[in-house]
Amino acid sequence: MKIKDQLLSAISFIFHPLIMPLLGVIFYFSKSPRFFPKPIIISKIIALTVLTIVVPLLLFYLLKLSGSVKSIYLKTVKERIRPLMLNCLILLLAIKHLVPSNEIIELYFFFVAILISTLACLILAFFQFKASIHMIALGGVFMFFIALSIHFSININGTLALFSLIIGAVATSRLHLKAHSSIELIIGFIIGVFPQLIMLNYWL
Repeated sequence: MKIKDQLLSAISFIFHPLIMPLLGVIFYFSKSPRFFPKPIIISKIIALTVLTIVVPLLLFYLLKLSGSVKSIYLKTVKERIRPLMLNCLILLLAIKHLVPSNEIIELYFFFVAILISTLACLILAFFQFKASIHMIALGGVFMFFIALSIHFSININGTLALFSLIIGAVATSRLHLKAHSSIELIIGFIIGVFPQLIMLNYWL
């Protein structure tokens, strides 16, 4: 494999969709002007790490052993269906037990929007359309960052600029590796952004 291919593969791996919800949560706690006891923050982050990263990885390996999936990138439409369904259940658990609406409303609707995006991706998979999960995740977090900057009246232009570069790098990576077409990337980004945008009506 050429160095360029290795670099682009590394970009896709480093910015894998699984880490994006946790990134949004960490960013929220780092920028929120509200006081949260440190033990609460740590417990939330640990619990979400286990539920949204460790559990999906364990389930992935079980699916791989059963032959249902071959790669963590879920290259075919057929491979996507079961992991997406399981991820919907995981997100429901996170919404109900880790970020309920009566605790942190911003994170509650952040995860509700992620659930909607995941369901949209699952529905498209049933219709044999492979929307980019990378772009769904990145688009959702990017929109959440923008919303938080407005909500808390903070300047995060540097963060948004950096994240825009990351989105461009990941999109380039997915195209170069022939994992997705341009339309699959664009649709994925839209699916990630719009649910977050709609949820703003309930908390911004």
